[in-house]
Amino acid sequence: MWSVALVLLVFSVALGGLAGVPRARADSARFVPWTRADTPALSLKDLSGKVHQLADYRGKVVLLNFWATWCEPCKDEMPSMQKLKERFAGQAFEVIAVNYGENPPRVRDFVERERLGLVVLLDPGQETAKAWRVRVLPGSYLIGPDGRVRYSVIGELDWATETAVGVVRGLLAPGR
Repeated sequence: MWSVALVLLVFSVALGGLAGVPRARADSARFVPWTRADTPALSLKDLSGKVHQLADYRGKVVLLNFWATWCEPCKDEMPSMQKLKERFAGQAFEVIAVNYGENPPRVRDFVERERLGLVVLLDPGQETAKAWRVRVLPGSYLIGPDGRVRYSVIGELDWATETAVGVVRGLLAPGR
């Protein structure tokens, strides 16, 4: 009987602990070096219908994030991406949030409600996400000023941590 009670206690503590788990910290192991030789294409429309291509951002470090409004971890990490963008204001840095297949009014409502100042693109058929091999949302990529992907990050991350800031700062450094 004790073993069943102990198992139930451990299980309840584990579940209770999971509910209060803070956003995934940005330890350096979360930044997986990109090993593919190519950088996938990206050509998508924003909420106003303007086409954006990855080549438009050459010369900048880009945080490319695939997300959806129904994805709780995606929504949870958005404020930290906004903070990261603000931290590097005036520098050659941009955050591009690619929505995973939702209708524009839903995305627009979310962006306005959350007061996000990010470039938001729409991937209605998820073709771009497939090309980037996104299998988990959120899925993020850090792209160097030369237009090559440098790192991928699977899952939610707190982009406001010093580790994440340091990785971006390293990519902004001349010669990177």
